[in-house]
Amino acid sequence: MKFNTKMKDIKNYEAGKPIELVVREFGIEPKDIVKLASNENPYGCSSKVKDAVSNILTKMSLYPDDSMMDLKAALAKRFDLKDENIIIGSGSDQVIEFLIHAKAQEGTKILMNSITFAMYEIYAKHVGAEILRTVSQEHDLDEFYEIYKKEKPSIIFICTPNNPTGDAIDAQKLFDFLMKIDSDTLVVIDGAYMEYAISKDSKKEVKPKELIEEFENVIYLGTFSKAYGLGGMRIGYGLACSNIIKELYKLRPPFNVTTLSLEAAKVALGDEEFVKNSVVANFSEMKRYEEFVNEKKIDIIESYTNFVTLCLNPSQNSSQIANLLLKKGMIVRDLSSYNMNAIRVTIGTKEQNSRFFELIQEIL
Repeated sequence: MKFNTKMKDIKNYEAGKPIELVVREFGIEPKDIVKLASNENPYGCSSKVKDAVSNILTKMSLYPDDSMMDLKAALAKRFDLKDENIIIGSGSDQVIEFLIHAKAQEGTKILMNSITFAMYEIYAKHVGAEILRTVSQEHDLDEFYEIYKKEKPSIIFICTPNNPTGDAIDAQKLFDFLMKIDSDTLVVIDGAYMEYAISKDSKKEVKPKELIEEFENVIYLGTFSKAYGLGGMRIGYGLACSNIIKELYKLRPPFNVTTLSLEAAKVALGDEEFVKNSVVANFSEMKRYEEFVNEKKIDIIESYTNFVTLCLNPSQNSSQIANLLLKKGMIVRDLSSYNMNAIRVTIGTKEQNSRFFELIQEIL
């Protein structure tokens, strides 16, 4: 059977291995497995969300409200925007897919960081776009601008804080960069981990309202999968001027977000205390990682997220180490597919992190 020829060069996205698969492969009891691979919130989600979702289970036989009116109103209030500035997707990944298909085609140039979220490239290859990458590991906006001037890409992806490295850009530097980009170039600011960055350093905060008022060619992406603890609900959003949102709606399928997801996200957005507590606990535990790597002489990238990237020395192989941890019931993310000899570790609860320190010390 013949398939679209553009599919030949596309690699599958490597998600964190699920607990259920580790149980089957290694015969480890579920209670003995710790998953620190997918940057999920180890504290779950708000109890208010659980109650709200339980109360609407009778609506599962009905299609969701396709206007998404309640969640849009909540997001509009949070960011001081209008409904026309918002699109909601099945995860922010789906909004990325809309953006690529709306703006790119065969031969379109798309610029991104050398190491960044893999789905930018995967979706770009769906349409036969040409991928441009920086050389620098962390986002270097001067390098971005030099490539932009030479290649004139139609889309620029900037992930801040960046996944999988954890670094973040000062908002003022980002705005200075955007001022130099022409209005026909779409710039995507992926802020999936922004709730964490804001807590650690206010200079990293990118405010969607300021972006939209200043730049008609910029879209900001957010998600409920990280700080809000709703990874299993698959819901994210894009915030931009109405002209961009109108084009994206031409690609949005009907009922693309479930009734339960819409309700969960709306209630989660209103429980600021849960998010605050999760973020505070995250950075408290991050200090333990920083102390550990200092003691063990392991390089670490300063992180503004809910994960840390441990860069191993040449005598240590990230794939081997990740596999040895896996056999002991500890799931982390091997970054060899990004051409990095590193592992990415989600910051878990105190107990989960202690277990990681114990196991990695045995292996190293």
